[in-house]
Amino acid sequence: MKTILKIARTELALLFYSPIAWFLLIALLFQSGLAYTSMMEGILTSQDMGGRNLKYLMFLTGRSFAPPYGIWPQLVGKLYLYLPLLTMGLMSREINAGTIKLLYSSPIKVREIIFGKYLSMMVYNLALVLVLALMVVFGLFNIVHPDAGMLFAGLFGIYLLLCTYAAIGLFMSCLTSYQVVAALSTLVLLAVLSYIGQLWQDIDFVRDLSYFLSIEGRADNMLLGLITTKDLIYFAVIIGMFLAFGIYKLQSDRESKPAVVKVGRYVLIVVLALTVGYISSRPGMVGYLDTTATKSMTLTVNAQKVLKEMGDSTLEVNTYVNLLDGRFWYGKPDQRNTDMARWEPYLRFKPDIKFNYIYFYDSTGDKNLFKYNPGVNLKTLAERYAKSMKVNLANFKTPEEIHKIIDLRPEQNRYVMDLHFRGRQTFLRLYDDQMVFPTETETSAALKRLMQSKMPKIAFAQGESERSTEKMGDRHFKWLTTEITFRNSLINQGFDVTKVYLKDEEIPADITGLVIADPKLPFDSVARRKIEKYIAGGGNLLIAGEPGKQEVVNPLLQPLGVQLMDGMMVQKNKDFSPELVQPYLTAEAAGFTKKLHEDAEDSLVIAMHGAAGLSFTTDGPFTIKPLAMTSGKLSWNKKIKPDESLIQLSEDEESPRGGGMVMVVAGDGDVESGDGGKKKKEEVKKPEFSADILDFDVTKGDKQGPLPAVLGLTRNINGKEQRIVVAGDADFLSNAELARFNIRTCNFDFSTGIFSWFAHGEFPIETTRPPSQDKRLTITDSGLSMLKVFLLGVLPGILLVLGSIILIRRKRK
Repeated sequence: MKTILKIARTELALLFYSPIAWFLLIALLFQSGLAYTSMMEGILTSQDMGGRNLKYLMFLTGRSFAPPYGIWPQLVGKLYLYLPLLTMGLMSREINAGTIKLLYSSPIKVREIIFGKYLSMMVYNLALVLVLALMVVFGLFNIVHPDAGMLFAGLFGIYLLLCTYAAIGLFMSCLTSYQVVAALSTLVLLAVLSYIGQLWQDIDFVRDLSYFLSIEGRADNMLLGLITTKDLIYFAVIIGMFLAFGIYKLQSDRESKPAVVKVGRYVLIVVLALTVGYISSRPGMVGYLDTTATKSMTLTVNAQKVLKEMGDSTLEVNTYVNLLDGRFWYGKPDQRNTDMARWEPYLRFKPDIKFNYIYFYDSTGDKNLFKYNPGVNLKTLAERYAKSMKVNLANFKTPEEIHKIIDLRPEQNRYVMDLHFRGRQTFLRLYDDQMVFPTETETSAALKRLMQSKMPKIAFAQGESERSTEKMGDRHFKWLTTEITFRNSLINQGFDVTKVYLKDEEIPADITGLVIADPKLPFDSVARRKIEKYIAGGGNLLIAGEPGKQEVVNPLLQPLGVQLMDGMMVQKNKDFSPELVQPYLTAEAAGFTKKLHEDAEDSLVIAMHGAAGLSFTTDGPFTIKPLAMTSGKLSWNKKIKPDESLIQLSEDEESPRGGGMVMVVAGDGDVESGDGGKKKKEEVKKPEFSADILDFDVTKGDKQGPLPAVLGLTRNINGKEQRIVVAGDADFLSNAELARFNIRTCNFDFSTGIFSWFAHGEFPIETTRPPSQDKRLTITDSGLSMLKVFLLGVLPGILLVLGSIILIRRKRK
């Protein structure tokens, strides 16, 4: 050990007596200082601007330092250029000067030479990390409540990465007497190790080995605050492998051994390294330490709870990937490790998940698939796709073969994960949004569905021309309820959705809630009795009426102590027509979910296109509280004549989106009769507003706001709390309003919040994380200016002077 320390001390002296070591320290200090101050300047600008900018100032520690936009990835991307300049002379200098022979002849072991020189590089790497640690120290003072764990984990990851670069550079220096060649060879090898993770990813066994060897992004988890034994062992294995290479290289120069023996040593080292790496990266063999303040690199408590409830039984994930599906890119064989990385947070808590990948080709829900490929059959199109994507069509099942295994046509033959657990099955889908893949919420809901025989079920009444859960027309509810491509639809959040024809069917006893949305035909006595029985039994209920349909809905509401007011609500707005009212959430509604609480704090509104005001009494059996209220100054209930009231558009009509002063009075389209027949379509009229439509006139029965647009009713009955919601509008649940983009609304959050309230918060599964604490900077503009001078001028100048003094004194001696 003393010999190793002496060699390290001598090498460090030579290192710091050369200008290159000082130059690299100064360069890194300047680069890191510039990156840090630039980052602080951008954040400080947003903070000083105030207003809405402050809302987006959160998790500033990660935003400033961690991938993908922090300063760590910027600096790590340059560090691989530094080390070859230092390691190129470690052994090349000895070989070129002939001093290696003196070392061989001295009583020093070869491994002591390698370890001593490597130790010197570890010390110098520590100096480089101390430069970066200076940015961390400033971050700890400049950020309010900084995430210190993330910062120190990041420094540790960078240090291990530098040490890995040093081990590789040391070995390359053993191969040649030319320092420039050693430096270039090191850069080439680092490039190979960065790129190798993309090679042979479509070959199962080779995929894991090449992916393990890849150094690209290896420190990213640590930069984000997650330390894993898999990453620690990787760095240890790679460092040990290249140090062993260096030892055996120097040893082979002193021995006369057959080439087979020499090559065999390297092969044995590589095999041992790959074996250790492969075993250590298997699920169940990996340890995790999340150093972040909010445990952002770990599944939320509720998601962990779901996995824990699954016990030791195996979860099987069968991933079906369609060659002709637009999402095939995400499921290509060479993307397998990327997919496993998405599952790693779950494997951490349940390592016995089994994955199978089944590739096939079949028609999809994309209507343009054959439109732009006229005259081409399915197999020819599949052959064309396979050729363009460099895959072997023989590895894909034909439509006939896949249909024998599973029928994916209800899933539109899309990329889907088929989950199996204890004989139960469910689908976990990809979605048509920017995130594409399911989050913890959707995944946890699917996993919980596998364990529960009874999921919360929402029944939608049909038979009186209510809104449909199966149609994509503007007025209907498919987007909210059963649309498989929408991640927030009820079926993707853990709910079951069903229909009930009240004339012909009994209301199921096992439902979580009944929805009666905009009935256009009066309920007959049979249906009325069923609804009254359901309410009397304590069932949860959502009744959504519409202006002009008071005579249909009010008889149902009368026993509840609620009524739809005559006429409709209007609201003054320079941008939109007056029938678009925008009530705000009350404190009662904000308490349904955390997301609604955030929406209420952000003053989001509910868009209601044609709504009746609600009146209620307080002497009935229910406790009644408003969930949404209109503005007191800008809105009121207008007692419009029946023939002027807003009638909903037919299912195929487009609802108005502009701000034009035209009230649409349209027929309902073909209205269903009780026996399933069709009534004649009403005439569509589009008269202009009367001149006094926006004039408040109390003498005509107008009532000034604020008025309740949605009410929540509760009472204790049969040992449980009954929950009922009454709304003067059904459009707030509709496909059209959920897709509205010209107003910042909370329609969707409020809609799902109602069903979450019915399900007592069981679904959607709550996976929100603790709020950010590091939301502000303490530094000021003047302080930042001084920091720039210090980091970009004073400190580099001090290092320059110190290095110059040492080098000049060394030269004089």
